[in-house]
Formats: sequence, structure tokens, C-alpha cells
Amino acid sequence: MNPSFLSWRRHLFWTFPALALLAGCNGGDSGKPQTHALATYNSATWESLPSVADNDLLAGFGSWRSACTRLKADPVWGATCAAAATVPQTPQAIRRFLKEHLEVHGLRSGNGSSSGLITGYYEPVYPGSLTQTPVANVPVYGVPDDMIIVALDSLYPELKGKRLRGRLEGRVLKPYDDAATIETKGVKAPVIAWLTDPMDLQFLQIQGSGRIQLDDGRQLRIGYADQNGHPYRPIGRWLVEQGELKKEDVTMGTIAAWAKAHPTRIPELLGSNPSYVFFNRNPDSNEGPRGSLNVPLTSGYSVAVDRKVIPLGSLLWLSTTRPDGSNLVRPVAAQDTGGAITGEVRADLFWGTGDAAGQLAGDMKQQGQIWMLWPKGMALPKVPDVPDSK
Repeated sequence: MNPSFLSWRRHLFWTFPALALLAGCNGGDSGKPQTHALATYNSATWESLPSVADNDLLAGFGSWRSACTRLKADPVWGATCAAAATVPQTPQAIRRFLKEHLEVHGLRSGNGSSSGLITGYYEPVYPGSLTQTPVANVPVYGVPDDMIIVALDSLYPELKGKRLRGRLEGRVLKPYDDAATIETKGVKAPVIAWLTDPMDLQFLQIQGSGRIQLDDGRQLRIGYADQNGHPYRPIGRWLVEQGELKKEDVTMGTIAAWAKAHPTRIPELLGSNPSYVFFNRNPDSNEGPRGSLNVPLTSGYSVAVDRKVIPLGSLLWLSTTRPDGSNLVRPVAAQDTGGAITGEVRADLFWGTGDAAGQLAGDMKQQGQIWMLWPKGMALPKVPDVPDSK
């Protein structure tokens, strides 16, 4: 996938099954909707956008511009990024730049709805150790030595981005172990660190990256390295199916509380999700974690998106609400992706590091609208057509 893939995951314990799209279109005619199989880019005016506060405009534009070092050679964003380098950090200059260089396209789903799911994610901090102890005995594995990864697009270009993961048994490539097998039997992989709670490891895998608080005060930063090839199945869905939680009550907090009250059933809970994430150690830094674009994420202004609809590096206008119902309107930068982040009108907002950010992320399951700010004269994204579902 990507260097750190912060978004494998996220707190999407229940919403995963609603998400999956593909589409296809060519951009162009101003004022006419550009339609994909399931997504529509609907031309809009700058005046139609909900108003945004100056401080949010500055922060959102700054977040987007921070990724321009990665987009210098990009055929869509390269020229716009070059022009953005000299824009003064004032609301007036930024508004003028945006209107001169970008046009507005509202995202709509296949059924014509302009509203979609907006969730949140964060970088957790969990207690742990570099060595195994009686308390810290849950291993955080690196990439297994015996896992083979096959890039399918090397043989079939139409499968771009698809990978097969497995293990050789003789001359036969078999699927790699699922999570329950790895939890029970272990795996031939380096151990990066040890955690104190198996639920911490599960949440770390869902979030895709995080920090481990060591006894000497240091924090070890780790990030997504790879995955075992099995599909992600939200553990919250299993709890609902078991009658343990109601769908509307599923959050990271309620799942953690259930696990604490039912410690003997934790292996059963974790085994319901066959996906297993392997990690690597990231350099120590005070900057935000790196997402799929390999740039530090900005708290409150970076989002994970479905790159089949919104290309990485895009500047978006987001209108949604916080978990407490207050309005949240701001420009945000599409700098990350996630295995559960799929859909036409869909974004996962990065809230930052630590418990406070985690509370916001865990509670955020809001409805919202997204407008894509796209360079003038550039064709809109092309996305593969969805096969006939019959």
C-alpha cells in the first residue's frame, strides 16, 4: 500500500459494509454534471459554498500546501502547487488564489444524494515495553519473514494496486494465516514492542499507526507496514450480531468497556476480524503521523478518502458537524486512505494524537457534504466502471 497507511482501519467498527465504489468519466464541460458509475462531480459556484472562518481557511490551505513537495511532478496538481508556493498566508490572498486557479465540484452519490458519512480517526498512545514483561506481553509484530507479496498488476494491469499475500508450502502459495491463527500460534516476524492489553493492539491495527509509551518516558512511533491479506471485518459488527451492543451504540469506548467486562471472550471478539496488520518503527518526531501521501497529517485538516473518487493531494471543502452537533466547515487536504474508507461522499477526519483526539474520533459518525476544488482546465478523475451486480 503506502509508507505508513495510517488509515487501514479507523474506528469504523460498524460502518464498513456500506462502503465500496468505482466509476468512470472525463471532465470538462462547465455547468454540466460529470457522471461516474456511482459518483457524480456536480459543477458549482464559489458563492454556493458554505462560509468558512479565516482561521480555518488558513489552516486548511496550509495543510494542503504542505503536501506540495510530493506533488511537484503531478500532472494535475504540479502547476497549481508551484503557483501556491508564493501565496501570502492571508485570508484575502488565499481566497483570491483559490478562485483564480480552482473550480468547484460537489460530490454526489449514485442515488443523487449530496450527503455522506464523515468519520474521524487519530493517533493513539498505549503503554508498552521494548522487552517482554509479565505485564507487557502482547507482541506488536513487524512484517513476517515468510510472507510473500505478489503485485498482481505486474501481470494484469487492470488489477492496479491489488496484491496477493501468502506463504509457500512446497511449491504452492497458500493464503497467509488469519488473525485468530496468528494470535494463537504466533508468527515468524520481528517483535517491535510489547503492549499490555490485546484490545490496545486491535485498536492500534484499526487506526493503522500510533505511539507506545515506554517506562522511561520515551514514545515509540510505529506505523502500518503491511497486512495479512484477509478482509477487514469490524469487531463492532460482531458485537451487534451477538446481541451484545446495539448498532447505534457502537463506539471505541463501548467496545473497550465490553472487553473489560468480558475478558474471557476477548479472543472470540478479536478472532471475528480475520485481518491482521504488521507494523514498522517510524522515526521519532513531533510532527503528525504520515498518511498515504507520505506527508505529516495536520490535526483537524487532513482527511482520508476513497482515492477512486478523490485523488490524493486534492483540496476539499468539507461541511459537517462535530459529535456535539456544532458546525464544522473548512478546507481539508486529501492526504490519506483507508481500507474502510470507501464511498462517493466519504471522508475520515484526522483529529490528532492522544485521548482527547481519540474521544472525538471515536464519537464521530456524522453526515456531511464534500466539494472538490479542482485545477481549472484539468479533466476530472477517471475511475473504473462498476461491474454489473446482477
